[in-house]
Amino acid sequence: MSLTPLIMVLFISGPLVLCKKQDAVCVEPIDGVAAYPCESRPSREPLSLQYSKAQISKPAPTFEGLAVINGEFKEISLNDFKDKYLVLLFYPLDFTFVCPTEIIAFSDRIQEFRNINTEVVAISVDSQFTHLAWINTPREQGGLGKIQIPLLSDLTHQISKDYGVYLQDVGHALRGLFIIDGRGILRQITMNDLPVGRSTDETLRLLQAFQYTDKHGEVCPAGWRPGSDTIIPNPEEKLKYFSKNYESKKN
Repeated sequence: MSLTPLIMVLFISGPLVLCKKQDAVCVEPIDGVAAYPCESRPSREPLSLQYSKAQISKPAPTFEGLAVINGEFKEISLNDFKDKYLVLLFYPLDFTFVCPTEIIAFSDRIQEFRNINTEVVAISVDSQFTHLAWINTPREQGGLGKIQIPLLSDLTHQISKDYGVYLQDVGHALRGLFIIDGRGILRQITMNDLPVGRSTDETLRLLQAFQYTDKHGEVCPAGWRPGSDTIIPNPEEKLKYFSKNYESKKN
């Protein structure tokens, strides 16, 4: 009697969620298309980050890699941005959900960044080929379309690890934003969980504030914007700011 191989096919009706490590990794097929990563997790178990070499007021970790710039592959490095401020925008993955909204927002306002001597580089663990495919996908289909900022490939995950945004559990980066000044010194770190995107307005405000303090030596209070009062960092001189802005109200 001949034996015929037995093939079992399992049909599941409804959305399928494949998770491991208590929902830290999720794949949700939606209308037959795999959506990855999940940007909301029912479990709040902390994800595991790599040790970071990135420290505020210290030289930023060096990096180099292949980026997509104006539809072409080009090697770039931290040294290419000497004497300019640089915003490094880490994001989880191409072809996802929040990520294109962030990259488009920064790209569409790149001239505002360049007006204050700043460049923006977006980076993920995807390959340069995936980056290019995403750029070539229209925005109305979840792609990026034509963008004005480089997309850097961190295929080895080394840059993400050096900057402390790499999630070992899921194999990609958090939403990390780093501001590096023209001397290569790291001035600011913002790190978001996956579901929430970042603000171009706040990033521009921070850049303007750091550049003001660099030039004038004064410090910027909470919510400072160009034209607002600053504080002279001296025990006596600081009172000019506080007496003006916290004057007691008289009945």
